[in-house]
Amino acid sequence: MVSQELLEILRCPACVREVDHPLEYYRESWLICPDCGRKYPIKEDIPIMLIDEGDKWVNTPKEQLPVPPPTD
Repeated sequence: MVSQELLEILRCPACVREVDHPLEYYRESWLICPDCGRKYPIKEDIPIMLIDEGDKWVNTPKEQLPVPPPTD
């Protein structure tokens, strides 16, 4: 589980210069940007905040995101 303090400071690396919105914490497995729709997986309690990783899931509806995220 990701700590609340970390969730409060994390921002989408693709959008952070344009907007300052918190990410949606979804099913303890994903962080979702409300602006661009990128979805960042959380693997072993570590958010993978790489733009390329968020791009992989941008077109996947959050209800269809795999829980837990694939480990590649």
